[in-house]
Amino acid sequence: MLKPHTQALFDEYTSSHQHPTNRLTHKVAIPLIVLHIVAMLDWVHLVSFPLMPGGELTLAHVAWVLASIWYLRADAKLGGIVSVAIAFCMPLGRTLPGSLVVAIAIFGWLVQLAGHAVWEKKSPSFFTNLVHALVGPLFFVALLTGDYKLGAQAQTAPQSAR
Repeated sequence: MLKPHTQALFDEYTSSHQHPTNRLTHKVAIPLIVLHIVAMLDWVHLVSFPLMPGGELTLAHVAWVLASIWYLRADAKLGGIVSVAIAFCMPLGRTLPGSLVVAIAIFGWLVQLAGHAVWEKKSPSFFTNLVHALVGPLFFVALLTGDYKLGAQAQTAPQSAR
């Protein structure tokens, strides 16, 4: 059972993600966007810290801790899954050439924005509520695990969007 605040965030997020093709683009784009953001944040070395993998504390570590706190407060199970997935992005990002990370960023954002421009015909929800930039990964994990079910209005696209 989701916390009321998390349920409300998901319900609000759903209102900008009604079209099935837009939701499909997000299933591709969100993991790519998370990967490139974490990989790029990992390029910013803050301090030498020998106990850390790689010997450096990076901006990715700080962002991961802060995001994990938010995710775990929103929902322990789903937040744990998202936090672990984000943690795996750090070593994965280190194996990728910088040019590939940039290409992933461009591709991920183009797919994401195309979903909204072409199919949804609405701006991404984080344009009006920046918290939704964090909600997206949690929302799609909740759909995958069955912890959040789309309402009948979101199961099919509105006639005007078909």
